[in-house]
Amino acid sequence: MPLIVLLVIVVLVALWAVAAYNGLIRLRQRVKNAWSQIDVQLKRRYDLIPNLVETCKAYMSHERQVLENVTKARAEAISAQGVADQAKAENALSQTLRSLFAVAENYPQLKANENMLKLQEELTTTENRIAFSRQHYNDEVMTLNTKIEIFPTKLIASAFNFQKEEFFEVESAEEKKPVKVAF
Repeated sequence: MPLIVLLVIVVLVALWAVAAYNGLIRLRQRVKNAWSQIDVQLKRRYDLIPNLVETCKAYMSHERQVLENVTKARAEAISAQGVADQAKAENALSQTLRSLFAVAENYPQLKANENMLKLQEELTTTENRIAFSRQHYNDEVMTLNTKIEIFPTKLIASAFNFQKEEFFEVESAEEKKPVKVAF
């Protein structure tokens, strides 16, 4: 009889360990999927920026530095690796876009340009999608990190070397402001 009880306890513990491990795997995959959704939206944003710069060039010929800064920030964001570097690069890109839109306010013909209005709408939609994707990613990271830290799943996480993931964070109060796209 004691042997049967011991066997039942061992089987229950083994079943719990398998369930905990599989749960951690599922969460890690959800974090990876959430990150890939951010990548999709960032790619869309990167694709819009050259069109935006080209549209502005004709009207803003003496604002070359602003246009070059946007192009440079886009290139740095595309080449960023890892969550922290990507967040930093995206925040810098948002800053340069704010500068571009602030300068564009001084050009009434540009503000009325049909192509510019279309790009404005697409960029606004993309920025909203990026914000949603960041939120979703951070929610998934929080869930995974919590599971990794709480007992008893912490035992399984440490035994199988599960690592906490980084949040995709905005760095400063200035960068937390939305990109202004009103023309």
